[in-house]
Amino acid sequence: MSLKCSHSACLAPDELGCKVGESSLQQCKYWQSSREVLEKAAVVEIDDSARLPWTGNAMGAGDIGFLGGASRTRLVGVFGVAESGKTSLLGAWYLLLGRGIGPKGISFAGSLTLEGWENIAGNLRWNATHGPSFPPHTSSGAGRHPGLLHLDLQVDSGRHDLLFADAPGEWFSRWSVRRDAEDAAGAAWLSGAADVLLVIADSKELAGERLGTARANLLSLLRRVGAERHGRPVALVWTKCDVAVGEQMRSAVKHAADLTLGTYETFSVSMHAAPGQEPYNCGQGLLELLDWLVRVGDVTFPKTVLPNPEQDLLRIVGGVHV
Repeated sequence: MSLKCSHSACLAPDELGCKVGESSLQQCKYWQSSREVLEKAAVVEIDDSARLPWTGNAMGAGDIGFLGGASRTRLVGVFGVAESGKTSLLGAWYLLLGRGIGPKGISFAGSLTLEGWENIAGNLRWNATHGPSFPPHTSSGAGRHPGLLHLDLQVDSGRHDLLFADAPGEWFSRWSVRRDAEDAAGAAWLSGAADVLLVIADSKELAGERLGTARANLLSLLRRVGAERHGRPVALVWTKCDVAVGEQMRSAVKHAADLTLGTYETFSVSMHAAPGQEPYNCGQGLLELLDWLVRVGDVTFPKTVLPNPEQDLLRIVGGVHV
């Protein structure tokens, strides 16, 4: 849109001079009113063209419908107490995929939350001033839903959309003690919405001075996840596996997981490479865990045999009483 003078007899800027006798167009009230109209129109046009359904930062629960409308989206819930390595795990996956390193047949194809990923992964990079460090603690804040980070992955000949929940550990600590705790609503939401559940066992804490407290917290979380699982795929993930955990502690955790979860997978991961693997800088177990959560089948709920299928189906779906 080009600027034209609002005076009916003026042809500025196509002709020189001002029809009302001003020494310059900048002093003419008609020219200035035209400029204001044009600037307002430009602002409206820019806002309309830039309006997008995402910002590049972490998504909220309301965004799942937008993303799920395009393709099947798998939500991965990472359950663990504070400082257990949940955010570092997510950041490590993002950095590996960004370097073109992934499980066989799986590669990065895009993301709607690149800024959100950078917020947690930036600390793990080398830069000009300092080496890699762990991401900052995920604040519990006042939110009722976790931030969701999106990955679009090329898996063999198809595409998979994944959402990862970056939730504060305090939520899970409260939720494991009381399911309907007001300040753990985010954990309760995630337990109902997630398609795949990862339960984090912090090797460093389970081998440290507070191992008794760490064990009690983990067993409480395992019991809660087991009660809320409803047949969904679950993995027990030992983070910081470069720290050795006593055999007695490992046996106790395994026994509790067997009782509470039933069937589950076990993985050991670390940001530090295994001895002899340092040149590859791929950590330990990260790619194996990512491959599993991408390829594991969806939950298959047990089907109940109905004595009168047609009538019972109407009762279930429409509330029709026959």
